[in-house]
Amino acid sequence: MSSPEIDALTQALARLPGLGPRSARRAVLHLIKKRETALVPLVAALQAVERNLVTCAVCGNVDTRDPCGVCTDPRRDTASLCVVEEVADLWALDRARLFAGRYHVLGGRLSALDGVRPEDLAVDALVARIAEGGFAEVVLAMNATLEGQTTMHYVAERLAGSGVRVMQLAQGLPVGGELDYLDEGTLALALRARRLVE
Repeated sequence: MSSPEIDALTQALARLPGLGPRSARRAVLHLIKKRETALVPLVAALQAVERNLVTCAVCGNVDTRDPCGVCTDPRRDTASLCVVEEVADLWALDRARLFAGRYHVLGGRLSALDGVRPEDLAVDALVARIAEGGFAEVVLAMNATLEGQTTMHYVAERLAGSGVRVMQLAQGLPVGGELDYLDEGTLALALRARRLVE
């Protein structure tokens, strides 16, 4: 039997992706055992993120500053823009250091079953960003799911006539796969073999 506070911590951790009740209990026991070296720094880091977390007004990334570190990085190619569904996809591509341009996060994907409509996504912000000029290429890096492909085609239609080359990732990404779970080799091949959306 543990205290209500420890139970609450265990239940909170169990709700995180990849952690079930047993893994959460093990994590809590580790945090308790290593209180000074694990629990205290974790609490401080969580509080700092909670206090400072913002969504980037430019690209939709989450960071502790606005505009985010990706948008303010002067080494990035300002003529290329990679459009992704979620922040996790941006982080997966950026972690692999495969795309040197800017990013735009849609905040989801079109899904009639889930009630996600075009106006629920940051498509209008993307169109406005492209209209400001400066981009020569837009890479639509959508997940290889039915909803991802539907979203990609919708975005491509909205960007038609904008004067930018609209590209998609090469085929070969696993159907039903999500970018965050792919290895760097697969991501590298997909980005190198990108092509125009048809």
